[in-house]
Amino acid sequence: MNVVTDAPALPRRFYEAVSVVENDGGFGVALDARTLRTPGGAVFVSPTRALAEACASEWAAQGEQIIPTSMPVSQFAFATLDWTVKNREQLVDYVTAFGETDLCCHRADAPSDLRAKQAVYWDPIVAWATETLGVTLPVVTGIIAARPGPQMLASLRQHALALDDFRMTALSQATGLAGSVLIGLALVRGKLTPDDAFNAAALDNLWGLEKWGEDDEARARLVREQAEFQAIGRFLGALG
Repeated sequence: MNVVTDAPALPRRFYEAVSVVENDGGFGVALDARTLRTPGGAVFVSPTRALAEACASEWAAQGEQIIPTSMPVSQFAFATLDWTVKNREQLVDYVTAFGETDLCCHRADAPSDLRAKQAVYWDPIVAWATETLGVTLPVVTGIIAARPGPQMLASLRQHALALDDFRMTALSQATGLAGSVLIGLALVRGKLTPDDAFNAAALDNLWGLEKWGEDDEARARLVREQAEFQAIGRFLGALG
């Protein structure tokens, strides 16, 4: 027997005014007289006023109900304070592992037009990683697995470790979304715009729609993914 349960009710808006305040050597958000806290109970403290203002704008834009999914920048900030600060090593391991399966390094055997498009979008990212990061990952075709040496994976790891907690959150989100730590690092370091990162990450799926025709479900998924990259971009932009 199937049991249907109601989804949890969204919380109602309990505040009128939203403002940015200075606190604990950084910047916070006040909802009326209440200090904004993360879901884990930590006081929200931003390293930049711009990030606090971006979060405040999301909270001010809420209607009668608070919809967390409509506040992606706040969600990234909360994830940083509740999760990243306590689990940096786990996140570093997570993004480093993509060095063995990186999207940009695994190319199609055929058709030729897809291979050509992959080269146009992905070759510059691979070259940038070599020239700027000193990380050279092997490029393979077909179902062959790329096998970067331990030195390259160690170098990737060091680049991830060098990021502050907030940018580490952005890197892990972008890497998982793209299936590529190279795209993630290129976005975090300003080599790629959010739309560039999306186009590189979604290349195969975009090509499929161009080749075989539109599919409503696939297009909706791509629209959501592009919005996620843009939200990561706003989060990074607010960090300065």
